[in-house]
Amino acid sequence: MSDRKEETRALLEQFILPFFHLKKRFPLMPAIDITAAEANVLGLNAEELELGRQNLQNNAKQAALELLKEDEITDLIDKLPFDGSETIVALGDSYIEDAQGWFSILKEVLELSVEGADFNFINAGISGNTTTDVLRRLDRDVILHEPDWVLVNVGTNDAQRLNIAPNRTLIPLSETWENLNTIQDSLHEYVTNPLVWITPSKVVHELIETHPLHGFTIDAKDLDQVIEVVSGKNGIVIDPQGNRMGDKTEAWNFLTDGLNHSLTGHINTVREVLKGFVREEKS
Repeated sequence: MSDRKEETRALLEQFILPFFHLKKRFPLMPAIDITAAEANVLGLNAEELELGRQNLQNNAKQAALELLKEDEITDLIDKLPFDGSETIVALGDSYIEDAQGWFSILKEVLELSVEGADFNFINAGISGNTTTDVLRRLDRDVILHEPDWVLVNVGTNDAQRLNIAPNRTLIPLSETWENLNTIQDSLHEYVTNPLVWITPSKVVHELIETHPLHGFTIDAKDLDQVIEVVSGKNGIVIDPQGNRMGDKTEAWNFLTDGLNHSLTGHINTVREVLKGFVREEKS
């Protein structure tokens, strides 16, 4: 295999396969449930796609098993406000869509540890989504499922500054504020439990700027403003400062693009989410 083909294959496995689920983007497309059709879009055969997805699921399960070896985590599990029958929806961007991301790991943790678990987990993450995109599909992807809990993890992409238009963020901060308020107010009408807001984490700016898949940068000051807006929402706020990837945004918590999280980074988010649920239960 040539170096070029090997590079393309590596990019597919690391940045496309975990983050691209065709049915989420085109739910009404004919034959959308046929694995071979989706595999063809990705340049794979059906067997390769199924194997790749299974490997990602196994990674999430293994991460969950490692977490459940920690005394702190098992103590948190015993205090969670769940009876095992809840519908839990996670709404957001690539941090959620990632097939081995924090929501996938959280799903495995709860299914393995909550007695009589019969949860209904809905992954409503779509890579690259802004708060505007999420708001547009709120009804279809969240409200129609009649969730007991909604976890929202969005805002990072709002702070992009496109290389072709570096003088503004992709979504103005005022619009981010309006979008999040509308999401909050709309869900309040349908969801009894408090909304769970996961702040955007800090990113590794230097890696984002040089990565071949990104045509944008994310400045720390822009992202900090979005984090502040998310932290001001009503409900359970996870990691109000966006520092769960370390005070100096340790590189091992990220993939090579400096934006998306490694398994280690996602595990950090799961820890914070579990702590947030327990704080709410105590209050």
